[in-house]
Amino acid sequence: MKFLLCLIFSFFSFLAGEAQYKVFFKLGKYPSKHFNDTAFLAGNFNNWNPANNDFRFLLNNESSFELILNLPAGHYAYKCTRGNWASVECLANGKDADNHEFKITNDTTIQLNIEAWRDDFGALVRNRTASKQVHVMDTAFFIPQLNRSRRIWIYLPEGYETTKKHYPVLYMHDGQNLFDEYTSGFGEWGVDECLDSLNRSGKPGCIVVGIDNGPKRFNEYNPFAFRDFGEGEGERYVDFIAQTLKPFIDKKYRTVTSKENTMIAGSSMGGLISYYAMMKRPEVFGKAGVFSPAFWTAPAINALTDSLAAKQAGKFFFYMGAKEGGAYVNDMLAVQELLGEKSSAMIYSVIDDEGIHNEKSWRKWFAEFYCWMMAEGFNTVVKTDE
Repeated sequence: MKFLLCLIFSFFSFLAGEAQYKVFFKLGKYPSKHFNDTAFLAGNFNNWNPANNDFRFLLNNESSFELILNLPAGHYAYKCTRGNWASVECLANGKDADNHEFKITNDTTIQLNIEAWRDDFGALVRNRTASKQVHVMDTAFFIPQLNRSRRIWIYLPEGYETTKKHYPVLYMHDGQNLFDEYTSGFGEWGVDECLDSLNRSGKPGCIVVGIDNGPKRFNEYNPFAFRDFGEGEGERYVDFIAQTLKPFIDKKYRTVTSKENTMIAGSSMGGLISYYAMMKRPEVFGKAGVFSPAFWTAPAINALTDSLAAKQAGKFFFYMGAKEGGAYVNDMLAVQELLGEKSSAMIYSVIDDEGIHNEKSWRKWFAEFYCWMMAEGFNTVVKTDE
């Protein structure tokens, strides 16, 4: 039997000079139907790679399967897979399982029990949760810069249809995960419910444009070539938003077109490309939500910040969960501190002690991000048609 198991999100734990501890993962209960499949670990110590051969279970001398890792002290999260995220572990009833978590301060043995696998349940039954303010604008909006098409979502604030107000616009990545549980892979942000609630309490409204990710997400959301993913397409993806999508949205909907009223936000790779968009296109984007940015995939981001920060005078909201890993936190802090030193930008930084790398954590902080962006200095609903 070969078995596959995943640990969630790399801690950058292999830092020189850090004490290493042995972690023995032993495979206990697992579904017998897949006895001959390979099992892997994917987690925050291997960049959530679901099929890395260095993290596969092997048969030991006691005829059981185990994986031995050397890790520095820290907090880790992981899941099990059989080589891809379609075959990730789940609960016995087919519903999503939470990430496993553990903290290491010495040599540790962890017994893993897997209740079931996602692909044994066929298509997961999910609820339709998008509010009536959410619509699919286009199922195949063409991206000329990349010669491919993508679904685009649009959220219009309550009252849009009955007033002549013009609204700021927030562009967000990974559109499948923003509004609707039915289309989300690992839960949704609940952007629509959050904004509906905030608007009813008197906070200003906003149009949200959600851009679905695609098979080349790691390329589209990275402006730089990276050893694990290949060519970076982020420059062309940002050009698509700035040169193609934004002009279309501004023509079709009642928007406030200025950079002060144009925001961009995303998480993980989406956090990286949102930050890059602000740095490279300060004449277009005035505010950015940089959630759990995958700066580890873009070593050149510090040099880019150093060279372009002087042009920045907008707003940056940085978020990282402490449980995502100390090295990831440090990567983000290094970028934001350099930005703070070199620019006149306004910076809000959050390190959530309980935060991990998932939609639930980003959803928790979305309202804080939004309210800060829409606070004093952000001209919202500045024009009304006569």
